[in-house]
Amino acid sequence: MTQKHAVGTALVTLAALAGITAAAWATRHWVFTAIPVGVLFGFFLQKGDLCGSSAFSEVVLFRDARKIRGLWMAIVVSMASLAAGDLLGWIQLNPKPLAWASVLVGGAVFGVGMVLAGGCVSGCLFKGAAGNLNAVAALIAMPFGIALVEYGPLHPLHLKLKVLKVSAERGGPVTLSSLTGLPFWALALAFAAATAAAALLLHRRGRTAGPGEHPAEDPHAASRILGRSWKPWAAGIAIGLLALPATLSSAASGRNYPLGVTHGVLHTALLITDAPVRHVVAPPSPAPDAPASKAPKPRKKVVWWLVLMVGGLVIGSHLSGRMSGQAKLLPKPPEQILTALGGGFLVGAGAALAGGCVVGNILSGWALMSVGTMLFGVVTILANWAATFLYLRGLR
Repeated sequence: MTQKHAVGTALVTLAALAGITAAAWATRHWVFTAIPVGVLFGFFLQKGDLCGSSAFSEVVLFRDARKIRGLWMAIVVSMASLAAGDLLGWIQLNPKPLAWASVLVGGAVFGVGMVLAGGCVSGCLFKGAAGNLNAVAALIAMPFGIALVEYGPLHPLHLKLKVLKVSAERGGPVTLSSLTGLPFWALALAFAAATAAAALLLHRRGRTAGPGEHPAEDPHAASRILGRSWKPWAAGIAIGLLALPATLSSAASGRNYPLGVTHGVLHTALLITDAPVRHVVAPPSPAPDAPASKAPKPRKKVVWWLVLMVGGLVIGSHLSGRMSGQAKLLPKPPEQILTALGGGFLVGAGAALAGGCVVGNILSGWALMSVGTMLFGVVTILANWAATFLYLRGLR
């Protein structure tokens, strides 16, 4: 895509997102604000190539931690933005519980699965949107893995694991705040300060290591922003700034949590394969004194905020790939596609068992300082490294 077309596409897209937001405000159907959040999230993910699986595996394969630093930047900026929203009274923090058995089992399955799939849930979404057939194959299998846990033969195991929890002293989820007694904002400020100091130190070391060779800078800002990949830390900051708008949008739509994608993939599949379903588009209304009907509700629900956010993510990723010339069909050998199918199934099952993926449990969960999601992150990374050693290094 030429620079002129890229700028035109960006302007049209921004105008469309502004129109959707204005329409949501005018009608008070806030669920539609999930679309702008998803488009921007997908755009930033693709620009920084911030796939959790790639980030973890590249540490083992190439001794390259740039993408992990990008993910960490997204987490810390999310912390700061959520702390600001909490102090202003705009949001209610909703960390996940420490369901230790669920995250141990789910994290191990998820960590292995995303190596075979070639991406985590969000990674396969943005890679598939740009034409990666392995990612598309993994995405096809993911809803089956999630449904196996949510509604299928693994559901009893899922329920047994979920009840094995550890609570804070005063009840509620175990968080860094509950363990230390420090307020959320103070811990967020400490993490932000430490991260800024480390980033400054790394920058100074990079400057003293020698000038090296750098590509010529494009004088046009639009070309640099739209037509090139971003450094992972820059994409991480952009993603982190989405945490507060995502939480505000999500809470007004019946789901009080920042970014997440796993159940968006499942719920999109449910719209195609199942009926009837219970549609969630807004917070529940107060229950009346005498219910008008005692008819049972459908067991399966569809949270439209997640569906629209995931759909927006795919659109934003594709637009980003088109602007940088990276959106193209990438044929893969049949054996790799079969492996990706199996990996996608494991990714879905592991994410369902653990209650989230890299986005929901690591990006958003760590930003909310949930100890349970931190345990998931550790198990996932170790399982990813083990699978990388056994599988990916064997292919090299």
